[in-house]
Amino acid sequence: MALPCRSTAAGLPPDPPVTERKPGGSEEGVHPIEGTPAAPPVIGQAGPRRVNLALQGGGTHGAFTWGVLLRLLEEESIEVAAISGTSAGAINGAAFVQGMAEGGRAGAAALLDRLWAAIGARYAFSPLRNSPLEEFIWGPDLSHSLAWQGFDALTRLFSPYQLNPFPIEMNPLRRVLEEVLDLTTLCGAAAAPQFFVTATNVRTGKPRIFKRQELTRETLLASACLPNLFRAVEIDGEAYWDGGFLGNPALWPLYEQRGAPPDIVLVGINPISRPDIPQTVQDINTRVNEIGFNASLMYEMRAIEFVQRLVDQGVLKPPRYQRLFVHLIEDEERMRRLGISTKYNGNWEFLTGLREDGRAAADAWLTENRGAIGQRDSVDLRARFL
Repeated sequence: MALPCRSTAAGLPPDPPVTERKPGGSEEGVHPIEGTPAAPPVIGQAGPRRVNLALQGGGTHGAFTWGVLLRLLEEESIEVAAISGTSAGAINGAAFVQGMAEGGRAGAAALLDRLWAAIGARYAFSPLRNSPLEEFIWGPDLSHSLAWQGFDALTRLFSPYQLNPFPIEMNPLRRVLEEVLDLTTLCGAAAAPQFFVTATNVRTGKPRIFKRQELTRETLLASACLPNLFRAVEIDGEAYWDGGFLGNPALWPLYEQRGAPPDIVLVGINPISRPDIPQTVQDINTRVNEIGFNASLMYEMRAIEFVQRLVDQGVLKPPRYQRLFVHLIEDEERMRRLGISTKYNGNWEFLTGLREDGRAAADAWLTENRGAIGQRDSVDLRARFL
């Protein structure tokens, strides 16, 4: 695909900056330089082919991404140059980047395994669990359990500020991050992939992109902060919520970087389409959640496709524009069978099942599209996102 580094040609608004514009007109980020030469197609490239990864958020459905990453780490012909992640995608990305810095591909696989083992261990103490009978009847769906129904009602009636006025730290993800991540290694490793994490500024309603060198545990918690469950996370005097509202994940940090490879591989865990109209409360809530957390991605993909058509028509010309190749690894049919309550399900059998689904999806994509890297899109953006 083709995307302007920075242009208002043909009435197209400029792309958002890599980091948010602060009130009063000052900027935290820097706009990319116009006129950066387009990245040429990778033809006959020797050695691994460099790609960018875009990792969606979606609660414990992020275990699917765990499996995708494990399979990509086995593929010596592919090298990850940069990652953009939101919520669970950001947590997966952090483990991937730190693991690569510590021990290469094997180190990344080991740290991803350790991360999800820690998440599973925390779930063992969660009240949001099916009883053995409920598990037998409903599988991973929590929505029929008394625990879920009580939790759902409570979070609709009371905010996190009302339920936790003091406040007491109640996010189990913090302990997981403390156990698994070494921020010195994550932020300081020169040879690790670039890494971008998206959070939503509550006050301005704008996305904030944190670069790898800026990351803290608060950053990652902010990217995964669901406002009906947790207080907003404060960073530098600003309050932040889940990044999925405005970038799930944000793609622009990947193509705005000078020298970035042209390929973006999106790992999708939120179904875009469903064949049936939801009628139950649970199904309606699930669909609203999917649409809401895909909205920003749909917008970016439509912009990419729009600019591609302008390039094809000769309205926009290189070298001012960078050619991108977009790819998608997903298993939409599998994810459609999972309701919103399963995003809170940390049962180890459920997590490892999603991991194997992700591994299988990545393997299928590689089998069919390995040769597309550096050459062409492997997803029809117009059919998929318009």
